[in-house]
Amino acid sequence: QPADLTVTIALGASLFDNRFGLADHKPRRLRPMDHFPNDQIDRARADGDLLIQICASSPEACNHALRRLMRATRATLTLRWLMPGFQQPNTLSGGRTSTRNLLGFKDGTANPDAASRREMDDLVWLHSSDDPAAWTVGGTYMVVRLIRNRVEFWDRTPTLAQERIFGRHKVSGAPLGHPDEATEPDYASDPKGTRIPLNSHIRLANPRTEQAKRTRMLRRGFSYASGFTPDGQLDQGLIFVCFQRDLDEAFVATQSRLDGEPLEEYITPVGGGYFFVPPGARTPGDWVGSGLFT
Repeated sequence: QPADLTVTIALGASLFDNRFGLADHKPRRLRPMDHFPNDQIDRARADGDLLIQICASSPEACNHALRRLMRATRATLTLRWLMPGFQQPNTLSGGRTSTRNLLGFKDGTANPDAASRREMDDLVWLHSSDDPAAWTVGGTYMVVRLIRNRVEFWDRTPTLAQERIFGRHKVSGAPLGHPDEATEPDYASDPKGTRIPLNSHIRLANPRTEQAKRTRMLRRGFSYASGFTPDGQLDQGLIFVCFQRDLDEAFVATQSRLDGEPLEEYITPVGGGYFFVPPGARTPGDWVGSGLFT
């Protein structure tokens, strides 16, 4: 059955070396993933020529699509890394988000509206002015970060402390001191961080300034649970995924603001990469990435 199956294809920076004659066509800002202070990246689970993200309403559908794709591409593609993920439905309270991460907090509350063409054109899809390579227009930069959560340490942390680290109430998802998840936090009335700490995740990630409006990105994260690490700790966490017009203006700028946040004690990025999602196929005879060859 269709099972809401989608397959997202994205290209890594290494694809644009000298092997295929594509060096002159590389998207302007595409590069190997930057290293940030809290990273412990396993290079075997980072970057790659091609990223394929398979999503469906059941793990069986994802697995079936993966096997069909691998059967069709075995002669030309070698699997580099793979991470199964899932989304946990939000059943504890109402509100506009539908998922929670494995730290128990709602995920994606302040996301741009994916149904708004104006917001997506402004924040996600590349314009002709963004890149001299004409084939990139209508595409987007995709960031994937495999982030291990120190869940056992987190589970020993009091809920009130967790809430101050995030800046939100755990059950409702509302900013601290506010009744509703969708409420815009009023930082101007809390200049010293008495209500929402100055180093809380939401305050650093989105300080609600005019400048920060340009750093917003469309996020679509997934949780993962992959057994345990060699030292006996649970290997669980977040597959952070986001899309943006400009890597540096959005993801990198946001990540730089988060450097040193209290949440870093509980999370460790271990893999992922930067990728470019080409424009979609425009006609029945078209294919994803065709602009590279025309």
